[in-house]
Amino acid sequence: MVRPISNDLRKRAVAAVVKGESCRSVASRFGVAVSSVVKCSQRYRATGSVAPGKMGGHRKPVLEPHRAFIKERISQTPHLTLHALKDELAARGVKVSHNAVWLFLRREGLRFKKNAARPRANSLRHRA
Repeated sequence: MVRPISNDLRKRAVAAVVKGESCRSVASRFGVAVSSVVKCSQRYRATGSVAPGKMGGHRKPVLEPHRAFIKERISQTPHLTLHALKDELAARGVKVSHNAVWLFLRREGLRFKKNAARPRANSLRHRA
């Protein structure tokens, strides 16, 4: 991700454009993209400020309303796979990715751990 332009550089670029210099020449003089100068100028004309807008943000988790169902399914079937859980959610009308399910479970502290008491499948190979 590209680093935001400093407010000082924004002010100098907008001041040059206001004086009548073209956006292309201002961009080459300050070593920034032409689109950055254009957007700073537009923001200045619209708001009177060159301060940047909000970057990023917080997205509400898609699976939050289905928390009870997911926890119940995991407690009922602890060996349930992420893909099977995703398919069950799709059957309920919730279209999510495998990664979205995994992130939700991780945030909730729910883990798919193998049973430590059970011997490994390939343990016979190592006994010889």
